[in-house]
Amino acid sequence: MRTSLLAAHQAHIDLIATRASELHASVNQFYGNDLPYAFHLRLAASYLTRFSDEIPMDEDNIETLYAAIYFHDSLEDTRITYNDLKKLFQQFNQQGCSIHEVEAAEMVYALTNDKGRTRAERAGESYYQGIRTTPFASILKFCDRMANVRFSTLFVPEQRMVQVYREENPHFVQSVATDAVTPVPQSMIDELSQLLKK
Repeated sequence: MRTSLLAAHQAHIDLIATRASELHASVNQFYGNDLPYAFHLRLAASYLTRFSDEIPMDEDNIETLYAAIYFHDSLEDTRITYNDLKKLFQQFNQQGCSIHEVEAAEMVYALTNDKGRTRAERAGESYYQGIRTTPFASILKFCDRMANVRFSTLFVPEQRMVQVYREENPHFVQSVATDAVTPVPQSMIDELSQLLKK
């Protein structure tokens, strides 16, 4: 982990995390049965931190990446729009943050499911293409998926979604990682596979 880089930006990252958590709480969104949605956001962000040495994270983009991972579900699950999100990132910058507003908003947009009646329709080829062609979105999607899988395998018996994730994994890896504009580290792919082992 790039500890010195993270430490230098920790106050801003905490501000971003708190605001994202408040946003999801404002629409009464929970994770699992009764956990605050912040649990998922922080778990997803923990994977970004864990693999930070293997992705092109630097002084210029660290707060952009953390803004995108903490807000990755905001367009899909809360009442804000793409333009609202950009304005929110601008407000962070007015408080001293260094978020590239458009880039962060584009990552969040790429991770937002398409409209659809089924899981397959919501995550079709156009959705995955958007992830692969948006810088860093593939890495953030892996962080999101690993957080969901980790949570789903914490308890015995495993949660219902674990089997769905197992069945989807070959297609998921192919769709998200193959030819991604920002390559997904092999260690992330291996970690996801390990998490899904029975």
